Amino acid sequence: MTVGRITFSFSALLILLLTINSVICPAQSTDSVDRKKLSFVIIGGSALYATSMTALYTTWYKDYPQSSFHLFNDSKEWLQVDKAGHGTTAYYVSYLGYRTLKYTGLNEKKSVLLGTLASWTFLTTIEVFDGFSKHWGASATDLAANTLGCSLFASQQLIWHEQRVSLKWSYHQTGFPDYRPDLLGGNFAEKMLKDYNGQTYWLSFNVKSYMHDESKFPAWLNLSFGYGAEGMTGALKNSLTYQGYEIPVFDRYRQFYFGPDIDLTRIRTRSVILNAAFKTFGFIRLPLPALEFGSKGIKFHPFCF
Repeated sequence: MTVGRITFSFSALLILLLTINSVICPAQSTDSVDRKKLSFVIIGGSALYATSMTALYTTWYKDYPQSSFHLFNDSKEWLQVDKAGHGTTAYYVSYLGYRTLKYTGLNEKKSVLLGTLASWTFLTTIEVFDGFSKHWGASATDLAANTLGCSLFASQQLIWHEQRVSLKWSYHQTGFPDYRPDLLGGNFAEKMLKDYNGQTYWLSFNVKSYMHDESKFPAWLNLSFGYGAEGMTGALKNSLTYQGYEIPVFDRYRQFYFGPDIDLTRIRTRSVILNAAFKTFGFIRLPLPALEFGSKGIKFHPFCF
């Protein structure tokens, strides 16, 4: 979803959802359905969906010109960093749906399938709104990224009953928003959400889960592969001026990373609060060493955000 359309706070959304999940959805071992909990989840989830979609339509789409449903090709924008964000968001919303349904006692398979379907439906509705808006349009690549994120969660949970490969996010400040604050953010919070130059998305592999149970390899130590990009002051191409001022010429280039990672969700302590915090912020790739590979050669980052 391009900046200029409604921009959802990826990190803020995950923090909110995972905090709620950690507090009200503790691990469940029962296979029997609690009808009261299930009714609460269905009614509450339906109300949340209806309320959030109504609020979104009223506050953003209602006052913009409408049209027949159409697609908009934004596949080449932001060097696809935004698509990585879509996939990561879909992955964690699927996780929330699964954990919430497991809380009711619903069995594993139904919790995975229904939770993932709820995630996909929620995110697809937003694309439908875009599709009926004259200014924008539904993005096929956004839909594909959402589907891949949902599928990554569901397939692992169905096959292994755990997430051996997780998606993560990290952010570092760049100087590019100074040239386009309208697109890339005017304050720190906006920059963190809008500046794709500073966002990196990671595939984090849990090594221990591929080993024998007897292995003493740390369960919390992962290996991660990251993707990001820099040099972008516009979605499809860089701007030359902003409000009458010239913008320097920047090369747009992709960045690939490799380095260790810590899976906070696999760390267990005696503190309920600390365990909840680890689950809540487990989607963040901590600032650890990493190698960067790209058109500008190989770089070593002692603390890669």
